[in-house]
Amino acid sequence: MMLDEQSELREGYAEVGDVRLHYVETGDGPLMVLLHGFPEFWFGWRKQIKPLAAAGFRVVAPDTRGYNLSSRPTDVAAYAVDRLADDIRGLIRELGAESALVVGHDWGGTIAWTTAMNHPEVVARLAILNAAHPRKLSQGLHHPGQLRRSWYFFFFDLAELPESVVHADDWHFLRHFLRDARPAFTPEEIDRYVEAWSQPGAATAMINYYRSSVRQSQKRAEAQLRPLEAPTLVIWGQRDRFLEPELAQPDPDDVPNLVRVERLPEASHWVHHDEAERVSQLLIDFFAPAPPTENR
Repeated sequence: MMLDEQSELREGYAEVGDVRLHYVETGDGPLMVLLHGFPEFWFGWRKQIKPLAAAGFRVVAPDTRGYNLSSRPTDVAAYAVDRLADDIRGLIRELGAESALVVGHDWGGTIAWTTAMNHPEVVARLAILNAAHPRKLSQGLHHPGQLRRSWYFFFFDLAELPESVVHADDWHFLRHFLRDARPAFTPEEIDRYVEAWSQPGAATAMINYYRSSVRQSQKRAEAQLRPLEAPTLVIWGQRDRFLEPELAQPDPDDVPNLVRVERLPEASHWVHHDEAERVSQLLIDFFAPAPPTENR
């Protein structure tokens, strides 16, 4: 894939367990890993990558398994969130780091939450954008309002039909997912997404995230939750069409080191697109190392 306006980025592949993860990176300094959501790919972070690198971070944005140029296992079980979190632990180590600053949006946020729970040693600090903590999301799905917003979770669990629907009319279904962004995604940006969605097998792999999620035992999933050690920032676009605003605030027992929830009233689910400069600055401020103290 051409990187065009992101031409200063370096492309790479990491062999992690049974998958090969494609990523882009730029900058030097503490490692920051940016995890995209559905239906994006690394390009979803295009407005943050340069500012974060300029602020002194080594920024790496992977395509998570199944997306764009990364490996696509065929088994639905391969997309269990624990496997996705294992990928990120492996990626951080493959990049030569002991730990990283981890940022996740949407499904990338779910992966980030899980990585911080399952592999606390590799997550130094955590930032979450419009992705409910797994316990909050599970609780939310018991309420009619959130169920209405999350109808597609269960639609995607059907066999074959979802693939037919998302492919139809030049990817109208997935384009429709992105419609709330303000400013609207440009035709050129949409073309980049269509190119990623059109990779052989990518649509099924993306849908398999949801199939795996709804097929798991919720009791078992909740039993595996454990408190996060990492200091955590939540950034939340309040005009999210998919997630109710109360899902932004995690339970204090689950996230005892929550720094704050930063709510952006005018931003949609695509908060990093809608208020790109604000989100970049929030991340820079949250992740910046403390300035050295002067001896007087």
